[in-house]
Amino acid sequence: RMLRFNAFSPGPGPGPHAAGLRSEKCVPAGGKPTAPETVGYPARPHAFFEMLGNFSFGDYFKERAIELAWNLLTRDYGLPREKLLVTVFHTDDEAAGFWKKIAGLPDEKIIRIPTSDNFWAMGDTGPCGPCSEIFYDHGEGIPGGPPGSPEQDGDRFIEIWNLVFMQFEQVTKEERISLPKPSIDTGMGLERLAAVLQHKHNNYDIDLFRALIEAVAHETGVDPDGAQAASHKVIADHLRATSFLIADGVLPSNEGRGYVLRRIMRRAMRHAHILGAQDPMVYKLVPTLVHEMGDAYPELVRAQPLIAETLKLEETRFKKTLGTGLKLLEDETKGLSAGGTLKGEVAFKLYDTFGFPLDLTQDVLRARDIAVDTAGFEKSMDEQRAKARAAWAGSGETADQAIWFDVRQKAGATEFLGYDTERAEGQIKAIVFDGKEVSSLKAGQTGWVIANQTPFYAESGGQQGDQGRLVGGANEAFVSDVQKMVGDLHAHHTRVEKGELKVGDDLVMTVDAIRRAQLRAHHSA
Repeated sequence: RMLRFNAFSPGPGPGPHAAGLRSEKCVPAGGKPTAPETVGYPARPHAFFEMLGNFSFGDYFKERAIELAWNLLTRDYGLPREKLLVTVFHTDDEAAGFWKKIAGLPDEKIIRIPTSDNFWAMGDTGPCGPCSEIFYDHGEGIPGGPPGSPEQDGDRFIEIWNLVFMQFEQVTKEERISLPKPSIDTGMGLERLAAVLQHKHNNYDIDLFRALIEAVAHETGVDPDGAQAASHKVIADHLRATSFLIADGVLPSNEGRGYVLRRIMRRAMRHAHILGAQDPMVYKLVPTLVHEMGDAYPELVRAQPLIAETLKLEETRFKKTLGTGLKLLEDETKGLSAGGTLKGEVAFKLYDTFGFPLDLTQDVLRARDIAVDTAGFEKSMDEQRAKARAAWAGSGETADQAIWFDVRQKAGATEFLGYDTERAEGQIKAIVFDGKEVSSLKAGQTGWVIANQTPFYAESGGQQGDQGRLVGGANEAFVSDVQKMVGDLHAHHTRVEKGELKVGDDLVMTVDAIRRAQLRAHHSA
């Protein structure tokens, strides 16, 4: 969180604001150990959550931060004082003293933690400082012990707020100095807070999630609290992540943020398959989400058609390979018992041929306690890349043409939508100008534009490629030709007529339908 406020701190001069509040949309996918693959099983991991925070940039510090947090929880939210306990870094006597003074907490409810759990750092160097976490006790009926105990990973004591006291700067591994302006950075999960305020132990039982879960049950006819309860939770949670990512301009692709989105979407679709959905279903839940969250997040209302269209299209595509891929997985694991391992080359075939992200394969096998040889998967991935590079190198292409292999590696495959539509939204993944990869193409320039998906037909089998237009805001361009440069990489030969096209821009891509029909008729004749 504090990373976004580095312009405010830690320098000695005054910043534009002394303090602030924030509500953030968070998608912790792409490296976090609890997301998205464990979503739906424990009570709290989410592929999308909302983080609340208050910040001080050299204004108030520990005492005031503790006072604000305690008053909000006990006075304004009315949480029972006896249900709260805190942790502090083991050497932070100052914070412990303020908790005694302000909250009147006894020593046994101020737990000193000597590990990095209670010391936050941006990295090996940079701002850092001790933390104080506030926990809520869900009661003796829930297994688990307080923080710092052998049973701390249970569900009884749940962290709801983390106060970070940013008072040091790590200059080198050995040197740490005090900041001239100590700062405050806090984070409180909205879903966890809502569960406490609604007297629920499980985040998925709060009103927002129940509305989505009931919508899943309505579409599938499956009991939301029965044997497939986890699938209902996964779909509800991943619908939120998917919708907010698309509303913020991310579209499914095979790399970067787009691949994070695709992984989340396809995991939800696999759980819809578990619930017996024969046709695309997840997109039908979008109106319920917009009803629940559209007032707070109007971008959901604006993007509702795009969200539903993208989900339906992705579901339709994945449906074509999901069943076959699951059958292959079943055949390959028939002889494996609990504790066994799926071969890495099989996991790679599922990824490469059937569109199964690695974590989706792991998710399918988790219930049977079967692991995946991830090292073998990566080896197969590297071998495929090496073969493709060798094939390109031996093709006689010149160095400037060979750039397309690198573009393909970075941008991923282009999803072709042209069988179903002549107009689609896409996102620019790469631009090539004068034989080199560039970040933008300006008015009057002609180059090659690569998007994550396209309705444009590429020249193939004697039929010319499509022509048409690319429009992004006030920027407009004419597509005169489309070529397949490396396998499934579609490159649009584009002349910018107005404004500028940049990598990362969202586009409306429209095929010249009349010309396409004429070419198709001529080719057929």
